[in-house]
Amino acid sequence: MNNEKKPDGNIYTLISLEEFKALLGIDDREDKLATFCLVTSTLSIEQYCKRKFLHKNYHERIEFANDQYLVLKEYPVRKVLSVFALFHFEQPAIIEPDFYKIAPDEKSREDIPYTIILSPAILRLRSLAAYRVIYRAGYDLGDVSADLKAACLELAAWNMNRYRGRRIGLTGNIKGNGKEGEHFELTMPENVKALLETYKRKLI
Repeated sequence: MNNEKKPDGNIYTLISLEEFKALLGIDDREDKLATFCLVTSTLSIEQYCKRKFLHKNYHERIEFANDQYLVLKEYPVRKVLSVFALFHFEQPAIIEPDFYKIAPDEKSREDIPYTIILSPAILRLRSLAAYRVIYRAGYDLGDVSADLKAACLELAAWNMNRYRGRRIGLTGNIKGNGKEGEHFELTMPENVKALLETYKRKLI
């Protein structure tokens, strides 16, 4: 089971509640609304980018394909905790670190997918069915990039303004065909999307 780390106490957010309140001049009476907007904005950003950002552990199964390269789904990887070989007819066996390496090096912390490169000896194991990789990936609240924090701030503030006016997803009045009424606005402003372009999941 994945253990999701909540960077700001019990709040799953890319920017702390206190920083958000200070930047926007929000007082304690709106803590509940501010928290809701921060969490939903963080989840919306992850959905838009098709990846997770916040620090947690992952248990990932990768099917055996007679390939030395195991590409991990989540990134940046902080640490590979363990790698197991899964067999058709035998119990799983741990693969010792001497039999694989990581590219790029874990110390680089680059925001790109990581690959486990297995020793050719592993491919010769009999009845090999798959691998299970346990690893830690994502950002701590203290090292979230300025663009991600700004995107969360902008989106949460955008949502707060609409909640205050009970107008989530709606903007202005429009006229056309003799009718006047509300119309839907995009669920994420274009300026937020621009901040997120370099963080969208890379397909390799």
